[in-house]
Amino acid sequence: MGAMTEILPAGLYEPERPPSVRVAHHALPVALPEVGGLDRVAREEHEDAALAEHATRSRGAGNRARPEQPDAYRTCFERDLDRIHHSRAFRRLAGKCQVYIAPSDDHLRTRLTHAIEVSQVAVSVARAVGLNCALTAAAANGHDCGHGPAGHASEGALSPYLPGGYHHAPYGADIVLAPLNLCVETLDAIRNHSWNRPAPLTPEGEVVAWADRIAYCCHDYEDAVDAGVIAPTDLPPEVAEVVGRSRPRQLHSFVTAMIETITSTGTVALREPEAGALDAFRDFNYERIYLRPVSLDQAGRVTKLIRDLVDYFIENPDHLPDDWRSPTPGTEAATREAVRFVSGMTDRFALRLAVERLGWDESALPRGV
Repeated sequence: MGAMTEILPAGLYEPERPPSVRVAHHALPVALPEVGGLDRVAREEHEDAALAEHATRSRGAGNRARPEQPDAYRTCFERDLDRIHHSRAFRRLAGKCQVYIAPSDDHLRTRLTHAIEVSQVAVSVARAVGLNCALTAAAANGHDCGHGPAGHASEGALSPYLPGGYHHAPYGADIVLAPLNLCVETLDAIRNHSWNRPAPLTPEGEVVAWADRIAYCCHDYEDAVDAGVIAPTDLPPEVAEVVGRSRPRQLHSFVTAMIETITSTGTVALREPEAGALDAFRDFNYERIYLRPVSLDQAGRVTKLIRDLVDYFIENPDHLPDDWRSPTPGTEAATREAVRFVSGMTDRFALRLAVERLGWDESALPRGV
């Protein structure tokens, strides 16, 4: 880049440039030095020096089911994060509910906004304690890509169709995201982010497991207040007195406590009293939000809807999209494909197919708060 030719009143400058180079704006805010950018190898060296002792390094990682040449500039985990962000599975999370099925209130969380908030919490912790932020963000953004439509009830609905049942965490890692050819560390953190799964292999994966619980406890409570399901004064004292009644204060309290716990103990954990407050918070959410009578009624409708859809596509695999396999009706292969298709549906698509293909009356559909 040549020397600037004119100082403009606002402090901008007009660069000298060869005719083969274009700029977005006639005047630019800063002159960059004429130095080469850092390639991936150099960036991995910087990362290695900056990360904590037991953090997961990009250098030496990048093991994938199908071998690939490394990217020239991105680390392997940055590449994973990009692939997740650009994937259809990630985009479909915008149409899958967090708690409330196809809500009319656009401010209530979806699986997509949940994933983003989990990533925010997880990266806030990882950055402060010297863990690999790219791996953390990739696992956090991809952790729920295996969820079916209409909330957690879809897991129970889909379980009878698969040997060993349906669990969104391993299904997301091993089936939904398999085409992305992600690194083993990223897939492991996604596969094992749930607390009823084995522990992840990396500290970054363990941070994501904590961040998931912290994020959904805080934002599901906030959504329930906004939806009129509960009032802020309903929050138990053992929660409110430790982390407060507002989501910003709650997140700040949990994240700060987690950072200080990791730095003082060298373990990805959460100290008391915040750990006890998180347990009480989750118990409160289950009692007052997830398992209230209206929610249980909706879960029953979800289960019937999803099983009816799976049964339909098992017997009619030729009605799957044109670019899908069309196995023999009623076979194990037809079952696998039907589960894969139905589990990927957004809430509204599943509801629409129930009406159009199965003849459901709209009044019987699971909906809303």
